[in-house]
Amino acid sequence: MRNALLLGYDLELPSFRHRMRSIVGPLEAAGWQVRTERLPSGRYGLRTWERRALLRWADVTVLHQIKLSALEARMMAAFARRRVFDVDDAIYVRKPRRLGDPVHDSVWRRRKFAATCRWVDVVAAGNDVLAGVARPAARDIVILPTSIDASAYHASVAAAADPPTIAWIGSPENLIYLEMIRPALARLASRHPTLRVRVICSRFPDWPDVNIERIAWSSATEADSLAAAHIGVMPLIDDEWSRGKCAFKLLQYMAASLPCVASPIGANTEAVIDGVNGFHARNDEEWERNLERLIESASLRARFGAAGRAHVEQRYAMRTYQADYVALLARLGAVGRA
Repeated sequence: MRNALLLGYDLELPSFRHRMRSIVGPLEAAGWQVRTERLPSGRYGLRTWERRALLRWADVTVLHQIKLSALEARMMAAFARRRVFDVDDAIYVRKPRRLGDPVHDSVWRRRKFAATCRWVDVVAAGNDVLAGVARPAARDIVILPTSIDASAYHASVAAAADPPTIAWIGSPENLIYLEMIRPALARLASRHPTLRVRVICSRFPDWPDVNIERIAWSSATEADSLAAAHIGVMPLIDDEWSRGKCAFKLLQYMAASLPCVASPIGANTEAVIDGVNGFHARNDEEWERNLERLIESASLRARFGAAGRAHVEQRYAMRTYQADYVALLARLGAVGRA
């Protein structure tokens, strides 16, 4: 039996759930013993020393979104047989806190990212952009796109006669991106008085010029909440943080057979194929025009929605992601035991 240790800063974060917890079952089915462990975000060096027995226990240790200083990365390498750095966000910069703010860049943050890449056996990157940043320092890179179990979602049940409903799902800190398209949504609302913007989150915007439908996020109800909408949106600012994102909300929309409108940035351009399963929108006018086309055409929504579901099942199937990750860890585990 081989042992796998999956480390993360917060085991309840969506990225850990989707990328790490999703492989626990397949690893156990393949004969692995798996441990998940929270690593404190502070107490550098000491946190690794305190877990040295656990690190030695594991044939493969996966660091999910954890950057290490050069010193701590070397310490980790001394205790852990084989190591994977799993990354699905541009964690070499800091995300802007307000709309229009630049990303926070620092030499220290980039050095930690490079040191972690250098002292692991493989970097498992969620997209091509992240792989490109890791490549100068990494020994080996595999691209494992963040994927989705489409069977957990069902096709949109929203009828053409229902009030048009645009869905946005995400965490509160990402509401700044929805703010980008507020002017376009307000103009659409003035022409389509029944238009609703369904925000699936734990916080909600207060916009008097747009009818916001507040849906508290829950893993148990998110699929139903999306299925009752007509269109999904993912606006982004074109900066280094956004270019590293893995477009997971678009996968959720497409799994629910929703047509999408998205900023053509980073992984969004691979998820939404312009004119096939949705539209790209580069500016305020394109957001307004493309959303209106979908609001007014049920047949276009149905065609794009079906194409999106097929795209997710082919390109972002969870079973493929799981099989590829298990194969990666099995390869490393075999080397570690040799």
